[in-house]
Amino acid sequence: MGKSYLHLQDSEGYILAAASRLYSAYLTTSYYTGDNEAALMRKAIQEALQMAHAIDAAVIAENEVE
Repeated sequence: MGKSYLHLQDSEGYILAAASRLYSAYLTTSYYTGDNEAALMRKAIQEALQMAHAIDAAVIAENEVE
């Protein structure tokens, strides 16, 4: 496999951090069947995005204040 270059924006990195924690948790529970890694990864990403949207709707960041 060849090397690839990847650069995530800050917000993408935060979503990756949350999703990877969720994914890791799923792999240690009964949700993991041994052959559903991709489905659990997609689930973790979707849930991390939902959390990010909920936080964005609930919190006003410093740079969003007029």
